[in-house]
Parts: sequence; C-alpha cells; structure tokens
Amino acid sequence: MTDISTYALMAMTRKVDVSSAAAKARIRARYRSETLFKSCGIAALLVTGAFLVMLLTNILTNGLPSFWQHSLRLDVPLTAADIDPSGKGDPKEIAAGDFAAVARKALEAKFPGIEGRAELKTLGRLISVGAGDELRKAVLANPKLIGQTVKSRLLLEANSDLYLKGTGGGIAARPARGIATPTGTTGTIKILTSANDFAGDVEKAKSVLAARAAILSTEAARLERANTPDALVKAKAARDEAAEFKARYAQPKQVESLDDKLPSTLVEINGGLVKVEQISDTEIEGRVLIPLRSTDAATGSDWKIVTYLTPESNRKTTDLEIALLERLKSNGLIENHFNTLFFTAGDSRDPELAGVRGAIVGTVLTLLVTLGLCLPIGVMAAVYLEQFAPKNRLTGLIEVNINNLAAVPSIVFGLLGLAVFLNYFNLPRSAPLVGGLVLALLVLPTIIIASRAAIKAVPPSIKEAALGVGASHQQAVFHHVLPLAMPGIMTGTIIGMAHALGETAPLLMIGMVAFIVDVPNGLVDAATVLPVQIYLWSDLPEPAFKAKTAGAIVVLLGVLFVMNGLAIWLRKKFERRW
Repeated sequence: MTDISTYALMAMTRKVDVSSAAAKARIRARYRSETLFKSCGIAALLVTGAFLVMLLTNILTNGLPSFWQHSLRLDVPLTAADIDPSGKGDPKEIAAGDFAAVARKALEAKFPGIEGRAELKTLGRLISVGAGDELRKAVLANPKLIGQTVKSRLLLEANSDLYLKGTGGGIAARPARGIATPTGTTGTIKILTSANDFAGDVEKAKSVLAARAAILSTEAARLERANTPDALVKAKAARDEAAEFKARYAQPKQVESLDDKLPSTLVEINGGLVKVEQISDTEIEGRVLIPLRSTDAATGSDWKIVTYLTPESNRKTTDLEIALLERLKSNGLIENHFNTLFFTAGDSRDPELAGVRGAIVGTVLTLLVTLGLCLPIGVMAAVYLEQFAPKNRLTGLIEVNINNLAAVPSIVFGLLGLAVFLNYFNLPRSAPLVGGLVLALLVLPTIIIASRAAIKAVPPSIKEAALGVGASHQQAVFHHVLPLAMPGIMTGTIIGMAHALGETAPLLMIGMVAFIVDVPNGLVDAATVLPVQIYLWSDLPEPAFKAKTAGAIVVLLGVLFVMNGLAIWLRKKFERRW
C-alpha cells in the first residue's frame, strides 16, 4: 500500500517537459509525421482519382461514338419489279423483296457518270447490307407505297461511318494558280497546267522517298549483322530498293510515280475528281474517280488540288470511297443520328447492324435466375447460422467454408457448372438457366456473409423485448430482427448481383461464348450476356467492333453504377442508427 501511494505521489509531482528545446523538437517531429501521413494519403487519392479519370475518359471517348450512326437520306423509287413482281401485294413476297438492290439503285442515281463494274461495286459498298431494312418495314406497313418515291434513311457501312467520324485521316485542299486543261472526262487522263502548281507535291513525294531509303538502309544494316543466308538475301533486296529510291530522289525533274504508300494527291476540276498516279511540276496523269463534265480549261479559281493525308494503304476506305462520301456530304445527303440499332438489334457479323439487345435480355434472364435462387437460400442460411444453429464444430466448419467459398476464383464455379449442370444433368448449353445457376453458386457466399452481418447489426434488445412480451423465438426473428436487417441484406444482395453482372469466366465455361443472333425468349434459349458480348467483340479484327466494344462497356458500367447507386440509396433511406 505504501509503494502504491509513493508511485502516485511521484506521478503527481512529476513535471511534464513541454518547453525545452528537446520537447519542442519532439512535437515538431510528430507534426511532421502527421503532415507526411496526410500528404501520402492525399497523394494516393489523387493518383487513384487520376487513373480512374483516365480510364473513364478513354472508355467514353472510344464508346460514345458508337451511340451515333451516319446514314444517307435519299429519295428512293420503290419499283414493283424489285419488291412485288407478281403485283399481288402478298406480304411474304414483299418481305422477300430485294430492298438492298432498291437502295443501291437510288444511290447510283446520284452518280450517273459512274458506270464501271468495279466503280459501281465500290459505290454499293458505301451502304450497309441492311440498308433496305427500313424500306422493307415501311412497305410492309403500307403496301400502297409500291410504285412511289419515298425519302428514306439508308444505313452506311461500318468503314464509311468510321471515316465520317474522323478515323480516316485528314484532307488538305489548296487552290491552284495556273490554268488547267484536262485531256478527257473518264478513264485515265492528263491535266496540264500553265504554272508549276504540282511542284510542292513533287517535293513532298521525293522527301518521302528519301525517308523510305533511310529506313531501308537501316533495316539492311540490321539484317547484315544477323549474318545468316536468309538475312543476307533480305538485306541485299533492301539495299537495292533503297538505292532505287535514292536515285529517284536525286533527279528533281523526273516524273514521279505515286503509290498507295504515299499520301493521295487528287485534282478537283470541272465537277469531277482525278487521282494522280504520275506527277511532274506542270503535268499529272491519273485515273478519273468522279467523271468530269467537260474538257474545258479551268482557271485557278475553278480547280484545286486535294491531298488525303493518310496513305491509302493505312486506311480501310479507298480513295474512291472517300471521294464519293465527301461528295455526298457536300450535297447534304449524309446525316448523323442516334444509333437505335445498338439497343434494338442482336449480334451480327456486320458491325453497323450489331447491337446489345440480345446480350441485355440474356443478362436480365440470367440475373433473374441468380436472384431467385441465391436471395432466399442465402437469407435463410444466414438466419439459421446466426439465430438458430448451435455453436459447435459443425457450424464452425460451415462458416469457415462459406468464407472460403467467397474467395474462390470464379472460373472454378464455371468448371463446377460444366461438370454438374451440363455433363451430369444435361441442361442446355449457353442457356440463361445454366448461367443463373452458376452465378447463384458464385454469389451465394457473398449474400450469406452480408446477410449475417446485417442480422448481427440489429441490437439484441429488439429480440429480447419481443421474447419478453411472449413472442416465440421464431416470431422474434422473423417479425422483428429480419425486417430491421432487410435494408442491409438488400444492399449486400445488390452488390452481389453487380458482382455477378460483371463475371465472364464462369459463363465462358458453360458455352455462353457462342455467336447468338436471335434475342432469347426463355430461360432455355441460347443466349449471351453483356460481359461475354464485350469479350467476343474485342476479339474481332474489324475496327468498327472496337467502338462497339467500348460502347457495350459504357452500357455495362452504366448498369453497374445504377445498381451500386441503388444499394447506396437503400442504405441511406432505410439504415437505422442504434
């Protein structure tokens, strides 16, 4: 007792050093540590936010253009010979009519001078194979349109649409100075100018040749260092080609040939367009892309030189396609509108016709099966483990396994679904029913854990009060504890369903990776889901599908944000503070 009193007296009489230099140094060190810790935390948040902004910006930049689509607005004659040859007005015959040919004829009428087979084929490629679908729907709804001319929207092909969205490279145009005289209106012609209007283009072509020669010389030197027979043969070929380019560059007055690896040079004159194939300072020889009206001489203000800055070999659209699109655009026949097909159509091999409706319906059906299974089973399991199960080794083992299952890789559940649901029970492959069963197994541990946490958060006094007024144990749990825990249970369920929405690996294992064109109508129809649709599109080589992939990601992220926002709203609205 005496020792305790002595220590207490010493503590009361001990002076705290807060004014000495050492004490102030310690305080400053603590403040510096605290400031450093706060700075590190803020820096971590800023870095995380910057990466998140970069990710979302990249997704939105690439994805939002897929929500818009370019189409031609043309007057289309609906001839009976193509639509209703028998003249009976039979809906089946009308539905089988060649509306694509009707659309192509309407487009060809806008370029009467283009008659070559290859040129007409290129012209027809500007519009989609489904360009006549809107016409078909209109005629089926009103057969009296046959024989009339209607203004219709013709969907452009994917590469044409991408070009109009700015992915095909820039165009530079400059007015000419001299008087130009063409030697013809179609085919291969020459254009003579009274001034050195093409001198700058010749210099640009020769500078490109010099750059090519330098690249080939470097490549030849690299191959020679390899010192293998095959490499030496390739090195000699590269040296010879580089020497040819250097010789052409060394002769400034030589007529230069332009190939598809150089920026395309064109001459716009007399309402037509000529692609330059050979060029000198005062003369060009080229192929007519759009026929000229006449061979009359044109002054500097009436003709100009156009350059497609991206070489033809580096883009999907040819020079002729760009020329035709630019002419249609200048005539006001191209319009940009919201891409309703992206949300109303199923998958397709043609990018401009592909949509996410089939994937969205498949996702909804799959998640309905998942929710219908995992919600009641998960909640009942949580109620039993938390309120009724005895605390013994068996229940402890079950709890440990539930926690472990929540951390199992998702593809393991896909393997389980493949072995059990497909191979043993012979359920249909690629069906929402099987997908829902697999995702229910995946989400079930998460819902059990979240439900147990919500039930445990209800104060024990609620249950004790119910028991005190005569309620049974079951009544106390289901009439009092469970309703109060339901907001937390629903929040955990929504987060678990959002987790299921983003899963791909388990669904790939059960065959939901198939190419599905039709929209599923039931739980056993072949279907796919949004994450798998994104995976399929990302693996396709067409550039237009890259934009579709980003657009589908935007849709998926939008659904995920809505589901997580709903979970936050439920928690804020129904959460009780005890």
